Amino acid sequence: MSTRIAFLKGHGTENDFVIVPDPDNALDLTSAVVAALCDRRAGLGGDGVLHVVRSAAHPEAVGMASDAEWFMDYRNGDGSIAEMCGNGARVFARYLQHAGHTDEGDLAIATRAGVKTVHIAKNGDITVGMGRAQLPEGEVTVGVGERSWPARNVNMGNPHAVAFVDDLAQAGDLLAAPPYSPAAAYPDGANIEFVVDRGPRHVAMRVHERGSGETRSCGTGACAVAVAAARRDGADPAVTGAPATYTVDLPGGRLVITLRPDGEIDMTGPAVIVAEGEIDAEWLENAVR
Repeated sequence: MSTRIAFLKGHGTENDFVIVPDPDNALDLTSAVVAALCDRRAGLGGDGVLHVVRSAAHPEAVGMASDAEWFMDYRNGDGSIAEMCGNGARVFARYLQHAGHTDEGDLAIATRAGVKTVHIAKNGDITVGMGRAQLPEGEVTVGVGERSWPARNVNMGNPHAVAFVDDLAQAGDLLAAPPYSPAAAYPDGANIEFVVDRGPRHVAMRVHERGSGETRSCGTGACAVAVAAARRDGADPAVTGAPATYTVDLPGGRLVITLRPDGEIDMTGPAVIVAEGEIDAEWLENAVR
C-alpha cells in the first residue's frame, strides 16, 4: 500500500464518509482497512468509505464504463460491501466537483445497483436519480423489545423494512439491529426504518443501517420511506398519474423525495466536503494487524 494515501471527509445530512480517491484502483481496501478508517475513536470516523475509482479500472464496473466514468465503490463502516448509498452518491458527486472532474449540471455515477443520474444545482443541492423501488411480496414484521410492527419490504437496490410507529422513541437505542421476520425476507440483512407523521406528505424517521448501526441519515432509506408512505396514503404515482413529493426529516437534516409516475425516484439534499489530508500509512498498517 502507498506510503501516502489521500483522503477527504464529507457528509450528506450528517451521514458521514471517508472519501478515498483511487482512480486506478491501486489500493487494497480490505474490510479491516475500511473498518479502521471508519473507527470514530481510533480512526478518521465515518458511516462508510467512498472509494472513488474510474469505472474502467474496476472489475465490478467496467461494464458500465461507457455510461459512467466514475464508480462509487461503497463500503459500510464495518468493512462490508454495499450495493448503494443515496447520501454517499451526493457526497461522491460533490467530491467529483471539488476535484474538478465535473461541474454544475448532470453526470452519471456507476454503483453496484447500476448507473445513477445526478444533478448538481447552482444552489448547491444535489439530486440523485435513485432508480425504481421494488416491493417484494409477503408480510414483514420488525420488533423492538416486546413490541412489534408490520413493515413494508422495499428494495432500493439495497433492502429496507419500513415500520410506521407512534413515536420515534419506540425504536429504542438502535445499537443492535432490530429483529425482523421472516428471516427469509432479508437473507443478507436489512436496513430498518421507523417512521412517524409530521404533516401532509411530511414524515420523520430513524434508521438502523445494515453494517453501520444507527446513522444520522440514510438516502436509500428516505426513498424507501417515501415509497411506503405513498402506498399507505393512496398516493402511488403509478396509480394516480401524478408525482408525489415527500419531505423526510432525519436526525441529520432534511431530504426531499419525489416519486414519479414512471416509477423513477429523485432524492434532493445537501452534500458537504469538510476536510482533506493524508492517511499515515504506518498507523494504518498497525491498525489492521
